[in-house]
Amino acid sequence: MCGIVGYTGGRQAADILLEGLGRLEYRGYDSAGMAVVDEKGAVKLVKAMGKIHNLIERTEHGKNLSGHCGIGHTRWATHGEPNEMNAHPHISGDFHEEISDYSTSDVIGVHNGIIENYEELRDKLLRHGYEFYSDTDTEVAIKTVDYYYRKYKIGPIDAINRMMVRVRGSYALALMFRDYPGEIYAARKDSPLIIGISGEESFLASDVTAMLNYTRTVYYIGNLQAARLKPGEAHFYDLNGDEILIPQTEVTWDAADVGKNGYQHFMMKEIHEQPQAVRNTMDSVIKKDEIDFSGAGITDDVLRQTESVCMVACGSAWHVGMTAQYVMEDLAQIPVRVELASEYRYRRILPTENALVIVISQSGETADSLEGLRIAKENGIRTLGIVNVEGSTIAREADHVLYTKAGPEIAVATTKAFSSQLMLIYLLAVRLAYVKGRIGQDLYYSCIRELKSLPDKIERLLMGQERIQWFASKYANAKDAFFIGRGADYAISLEGSLKLKEITYIHSEAYAAGELKHGTISLIEKRTPVIGVLTQKKLLEKTVSNMKECKARGAYLIAVTDLENELIDGSMDFVIRIPETDEHFSGILAVVPLQLLGYYISVSKGLDVDKPRNLAKSVTVE
Repeated sequence: MCGIVGYTGGRQAADILLEGLGRLEYRGYDSAGMAVVDEKGAVKLVKAMGKIHNLIERTEHGKNLSGHCGIGHTRWATHGEPNEMNAHPHISGDFHEEISDYSTSDVIGVHNGIIENYEELRDKLLRHGYEFYSDTDTEVAIKTVDYYYRKYKIGPIDAINRMMVRVRGSYALALMFRDYPGEIYAARKDSPLIIGISGEESFLASDVTAMLNYTRTVYYIGNLQAARLKPGEAHFYDLNGDEILIPQTEVTWDAADVGKNGYQHFMMKEIHEQPQAVRNTMDSVIKKDEIDFSGAGITDDVLRQTESVCMVACGSAWHVGMTAQYVMEDLAQIPVRVELASEYRYRRILPTENALVIVISQSGETADSLEGLRIAKENGIRTLGIVNVEGSTIAREADHVLYTKAGPEIAVATTKAFSSQLMLIYLLAVRLAYVKGRIGQDLYYSCIRELKSLPDKIERLLMGQERIQWFASKYANAKDAFFIGRGADYAISLEGSLKLKEITYIHSEAYAAGELKHGTISLIEKRTPVIGVLTQKKLLEKTVSNMKECKARGAYLIAVTDLENELIDGSMDFVIRIPETDEHFSGILAVVPLQLLGYYISVSKGLDVDKPRNLAKSVTVE
């Protein structure tokens, strides 16, 4: 949600800002803007509604914003409707749309996050003579910094620290001060912010993808920390204003990884990257045919002591947890709960001995999941983060961390990150079951062999897309769709339904098949697609029976299955076959055609597959 970029160095800042903003488009936004300061402190600011190309046109490809230091932003509206006045950057003075020179403003800045007590701060600033031109909480934060800077005649870091003490909420702030041309200041609490250095240049962004063309040497600012950027330099400060050291991190993937590589959309590219992403994730923890989590501190002793597991996640990551619940309970025979992070953080957490809370998040910055992690730690519960981004907040704060090796995922609708998370969970379930003595050596090594075969089976699945594409074009105008399954199939149905609704805007729901008769079946009309995930052999007859009840009411039945059974062939209108595997692990295969189904329907409808309306890639505010 929202995107921040910043640059100071020897090149024209506008060029680098526009490129960085373009790389952050996938995060979701409604407006964009940037400000550039020249060596004399003259500030030029431009905002535009809509897509980045509108900002490019308004700045004549950056030519009318001259200067070597600047900040930019893509906004996803929280406080204040989407309009040019509410777009970032914001300034400490007054804003006039017909004027571009804001050299009289002491502070100019951009912000990701939400300032919860902005009304209280706004009232105070009004009493001190400040006027407001926007409806945003960001303008309040900028003017709060300006208030302390001017009133106490202190430096930028001290003014920012006073603001951080006063403000409640989440924020990543990038600020420029008229009195300090060529410098950028930053502050962070609960929203990601990254600093990059290369030679005599410094970069700032909310996502490392914005700076990968220039550097892979980065620093992750911690909570309630500030930074001062000069060309080629970065200095970090704690809340007392004392300079501190932050470890340097080398990003292991480069700019080529965030291109489309000849695919029409990032989503299709990432669907096709799943075999390698799953393989890389698996190889990171399988050593000489043994599953080994000791590198993350998850030793066999830790696993033996674990008596219960709680999965905390949002969205697709929650569906990974739902799938894991069935697999882990069946193999390891310990109780597993799956909690929506947005609910978990507000529940009373009861003391639990030898519990493990697993927090799953692609970005490692998901606000509710991060807060759930902190609450678990406050209650003395061991935590494990499963994330895709090294150095992310969840990775830094969890007791243990396992990384999916999916590489950058740009499309809003997750695909390869989901599959990589699922692979890690499968591996964890198998090792947990083995060290606790729930499965024997033969079954343990059989599971490992089967898991190793899954990337090749996903590749085979991706070779047969034509039938799914044909079906998608036939049903692109559907108004409703229903996904059903039992057991682990129900969990995968949840993910298939989410894929469909988020990128096609078709109303879609997933249900445990046995629940259809408790109200949902009344929604079935003629030709309504009902997609059944059928990989659990012992539950097949019951699920097919539920689907036939839908067909009796006019539904069009689609099955995703690895089972050969006359019940399926005789009852379904359309069957999608997936390779056969151990039914514990079938979800990682069954989800692929559901991803393709959503993709092809979205393409058939002419929609923006990678950037669906109203959605953001990473939800970093509550």
